[in-house]
Amino acid sequence: MTNKITAAITAVGGFVPEDKLTNFDLEKMVETNDEWIRTRTGIEERRILKGDGLATSDMVVPAVKLLCEKRGIKTDEIDCLIVGTVTPDHVFPATANIACDKLGAKNAWSFDVSAACSGFLYPLTLGTALIESGRYKKVVVCGADKMSAIINYNDRATCIIFGDGAGAVLLEPNEEGNGVLDSILRSDGSGSHYLHMKAGGSKKPASVESVLANEHYVYQEGQAVFKAAVKGMADVSAELLERNNLTGDDISWLVPHQANLRIIDATANRMGLPKEKVMINIQRYGNTTAGTLPLCLWDWEKQLKKGDNLVLSAFGGGFTWGATLIKWAYNS
Repeated sequence: MTNKITAAITAVGGFVPEDKLTNFDLEKMVETNDEWIRTRTGIEERRILKGDGLATSDMVVPAVKLLCEKRGIKTDEIDCLIVGTVTPDHVFPATANIACDKLGAKNAWSFDVSAACSGFLYPLTLGTALIESGRYKKVVVCGADKMSAIINYNDRATCIIFGDGAGAVLLEPNEEGNGVLDSILRSDGSGSHYLHMKAGGSKKPASVESVLANEHYVYQEGQAVFKAAVKGMADVSAELLERNNLTGDDISWLVPHQANLRIIDATANRMGLPKEKVMINIQRYGNTTAGTLPLCLWDWEKQLKKGDNLVLSAFGGGFTWGATLIKWAYNS
């Protein structure tokens, strides 16, 4: 009898731009202050991708290159690239198509997934299914967003939160029982009016009026989103543990979406996890939307040990949310 194939993460890559936007920079732009931002979000600075013509694909490429270098593979060995993003280079073609061309990943098919801040968890589940099918051997899943492209830096409700960045993982078949073990994903379109972009889609194509009305930026009703995120992330993470007969003691790390320190704390508390088991880098990068979870894995990779149980948890616009259980497959 052959062992069940699981999809294991075998390498991680990340990229954040050099330019920093600090809370003190924002004090000069909008009516806010460092203490207010830190106490409510936990954010101290975020990275911004600057330069003419630079787009989300320009962050995907270095993250994937790094991952290939670590694994000792060439880009043309990639079977499929999935990019989670809400800031694609263009409405079409997919950012993943453009990234593959820049990478020389000429044997890969590729596509984008739009799930806002759940934009890494959703494609991770898709990539896992591709590996488990037995048809594909190397699937790269990337979460990447250039949020600075869709943020109104006169809107203090949103401009303090978001940053730019990308992270990627390589999925390969595993027969030792390591890798992605379970996933619970949810969505609820009735929450869409609390967090969205008003114009630029087929419902309201770009016009002089829509641009003048600032409708091509992130619109968020903070309180409603915060309330739904606290409940959504905590509930689904607890449900995942229960379904797999695990408690907080069995979990080595919580890898939470980095939107707000208070949401992260609520999720950790619900799972019975101490702060020491929670990955937090929001203070350095802010909310990079689809980039948050893989950037955590990138930052913590050296601390992860083979056999560690990780829970990845996220909540985003849509509403979309979910949690994924991973048994780590290697020592760095």
